[in-house]
Amino acid sequence: MTARHHSLPNLADFDLRLLRVFHAVVHNKGFAAAQDELGVSQSTISIQIGQLEDRLGMRLCERGRKGFHLTDEGQIVFEASLSLFRAVENFRGTVGSTRGQLIGEVHFGIVDAIASNQDIHLHQGIGEFARLAPEVTLHIDVSSPQELLQGLMEEHYHVILSPMSRLHSSVHFIPTFREQQVLYCGRQHPFFELPAADIDTDLIAQSAYAGRSYMRDWQPPQDLDLNHRATASHMESIALMILSGGYLGYLPSHYAAKWIDAGQMRPLLENRLAYDEQFYLAHRKSERNRAAQAFVQCLQQQME
Repeated sequence: MTARHHSLPNLADFDLRLLRVFHAVVHNKGFAAAQDELGVSQSTISIQIGQLEDRLGMRLCERGRKGFHLTDEGQIVFEASLSLFRAVENFRGTVGSTRGQLIGEVHFGIVDAIASNQDIHLHQGIGEFARLAPEVTLHIDVSSPQELLQGLMEEHYHVILSPMSRLHSSVHFIPTFREQQVLYCGRQHPFFELPAADIDTDLIAQSAYAGRSYMRDWQPPQDLDLNHRATASHMESIALMILSGGYLGYLPSHYAAKWIDAGQMRPLLENRLAYDEQFYLAHRKSERNRAAQAFVQCLQQQME
């Protein structure tokens, strides 16, 4: 038992700020990783978590050489804080709507390498929302598909845009667009100067491949047996490994176009090994944030 029993104080603005710090630490799985989101030092975060623990009279998390993890009480407080923040946001949204305004915050999560896809008009949807809701603060975060879905379920995000390997019954998934994925090699790779007729799947299977860390169960086209020798969670990292000449890798065709035009990458067996990935715009079915609902509508209208 980690609780230190004393009378529970009434919640003040100070406590809400500390709870938001706690929420950021839990979402980022530690003090060090939460520094960028909070914009303060690790020592400051440690002091603030200590203050919250003193205010609530219980130890919320263990930190040290064994790593960060929540105590049983900390897990309960974290889940209760999600309900609290959701209630505050819903209250602000309701009052704002009554006054004819959209106010509050919208947290939007996306995968990387989206901006170069001009066909989906995502930037126009964001621009339309900015004109519609100038009083709303929009936060955009880039992460992997698994982390985005987890963040949506944990209410760190209101809306996400991502490919999905699995769907969840509590989430509304809106199919938006399909993105072509192509296998590439870099100029320094032995395949780059080979005639196309000399490249086949057997040869590709022998070459080192850089895969996406969140696609471990993915089955490549043509049942290709790829030789996994590196992993990365972001497209830029995959691109760097392809450009190094040491690895093959898949990239969205729109993202790789600049390197193709510059003669730094080459597609491999595009007609046989390229595939399309379905993207979804997703939000919780229970979402009551009016600004988030308006944001989904703005994006959906542009991507239809």
